[in-house]
Amino acid sequence: MKHGKKLVMVAIMGAALSSRAPAQSPRMTLQALDQLETGLWQIEEPGKAVRTMCLTDPTALLQLAHAVPGCTRFVIANEAHSSTVHYSCNAAGWGRTTVRVATPRAVQIDTQGIAAKVPFQFSADAHKVGSCPSAAAAPK
Repeated sequence: MKHGKKLVMVAIMGAALSSRAPAQSPRMTLQALDQLETGLWQIEEPGKAVRTMCLTDPTALLQLAHAVPGCTRFVIANEAHSSTVHYSCNAAGWGRTTVRVATPRAVQIDTQGIAAKVPFQFSADAHKVGSCPSAAAAPK
């Protein structure tokens, strides 16, 4: 009888695991990123010029080395203050990124992968610096 219970338990656990689909939607929900404020963010990577981006979708921080549409994503870790995602962008390459949230206005990003057939690995600090410029005020 004990042996039969183990088989049932394995079958139940296997069914639960197989029902988990990888998050591949560009509008995925990640606990850590959901708390971030949108707006104008600065990204500081050692040895490179500071870059700014208008962050309307916090998942953009997952693909700093691949700013291309159509990538698929697989969530590795989805915790309150840290999210790790593996993504693949067909011929453009792939990456694995962890975003650690310090506050809704400051994060640490660690990423690595292949972009343009060349390996990359870097850490960056990103923080909100204000509101995004309006389209009317943007230079033409």
